[in-house]
Amino acid sequence: MGQNQALTLAADLCRFFEGFSSKPYICPAGYPTIGYGTVYKPDGTKVTMQDAPISRELANDWLMRELQHNYMAGVLKASPILITNQRLLAAITDFAYNLGVGRYRASTLKRRVDSNDLLGVEVELKKWNKGGGKILPGLVKRRQAEIDLIRSGTFNR
Repeated sequence: MGQNQALTLAADLCRFFEGFSSKPYICPAGYPTIGYGTVYKPDGTKVTMQDAPISRELANDWLMRELQHNYMAGVLKASPILITNQRLLAAITDFAYNLGVGRYRASTLKRRVDSNDLLGVEVELKKWNKGGGKILPGLVKRRQAEIDLIRSGTFNR
């Protein structure tokens, strides 16, 4: 499995958990968002609530660009060891898409990844399940899907 496969797996997770919206909406973090969780368009401009609807095809194109050039590149720069474990790379790329590369870089999760402590990675992933101080069922499911992907290369939809 190469980086393209990791990118495909990460995109599958993102599409499933982000869902698709052709029209702009305010995400749980309070940002105008469109497509599959896009906050910044490929040209670097922020999504606004006044943006025109987009197609699934365009949303997918934006997602793949973001994942490859921002999120996967960011986690690989932070943790080069990920190049040796494509399932882990896919899961951590999804994590970064959900929470940001900066949060990944500053996390105990990153330290567990860098030391190749896969059990520790699972423990740390499970901790990232809150929004607004409350445990969110969607984040619990997303973290479990990332763990399932690391373990088996697939996740339950």
